[in-house]
Amino acid sequence: MEDHVQDFEDRVALITGGASGVGLGQAYALGERGCRVAIVDVRQDALETAATALAESGVDVLPLQFDIRERDAWESAADRIERHFDAPITLLFNTAGVNGFGPLEKATYADFDWVFGVNFGGVVNGIQTVLPRMLAAGQGGHIMSVASMAGFQGSPAAAIYAASKAAVINLMESYALTLAPLGVGVSVLCPASVRSDIANTLNRRPAELAEGSSFNDDPEFVALQHRLYAGGMEPRELAQHVCDAIENERFWVLPFTETREGLRDYFDTIIAAYDDYDTDETAAAGRAAAFERYRRDSEALRSAGSA
Repeated sequence: MEDHVQDFEDRVALITGGASGVGLGQAYALGERGCRVAIVDVRQDALETAATALAESGVDVLPLQFDIRERDAWESAADRIERHFDAPITLLFNTAGVNGFGPLEKATYADFDWVFGVNFGGVVNGIQTVLPRMLAAGQGGHIMSVASMAGFQGSPAAAIYAASKAAVINLMESYALTLAPLGVGVSVLCPASVRSDIANTLNRRPAELAEGSSFNDDPEFVALQHRLYAGGMEPRELAQHVCDAIENERFWVLPFTETREGLRDYFDTIIAAYDDYDTDETAAAGRAAAFERYRRDSEALRSAGSA
């Protein structure tokens, strides 16, 4: 197994949500580094426009239209990509995402199924499809998934989105702990405001999950989101930060430094919550020792099983 990715030249990258916004920015950045790029999106017209622009800039690009919630579509797409480029996929960018704002107490099953299906299920489907191929190829690789700063805490208006992104953060932390010895790097990107198309994702909600939505589709509210994201980071600038993180084997991609103090304050409240409890220190030490023995013995079992 090769080491983690240090050189992008001639590698095959798969980018979900690659027809616009953050994903398209990644396609340009990877193409500039010599990658061959497959971009995935549910919008055929946007795919065609993006693929044309990428090709004109010199990127070797393959556009693929499918819904990342569909597992069979993933397998077919991976086969097609590997045939087209005559090489394995060694860079996976789980970038596609959707959002909706509305009162949590009025949320429907369809709201949860759509947002989690794309934001979390799409990540799971991508990794489950591509990772075995990546490991079998033995050329190293990297998996990058897009979460959000919203994934670090609850949200009164975008609760389902925030929960889905929290799940992505946690899952990617587990993959980072698991895949490093196998030569596959892992990163998680947590954007704040980006000049993207996410304000329009309600338009992409599938018909079978469209009824009974709690999400606000008022034109004035959508316009308000557009004004917010118009002041965000440029996708191609963000993509440079992502590539730099991959080259330097960094897990956390947190280039939105304006969010640092807010996140620090939030985690400080969690640590401070320990001060509310006066517990038996001897008992606490015993529990800690038991957990440490469990971790040590579990690691020994894992090592023995892989020997």
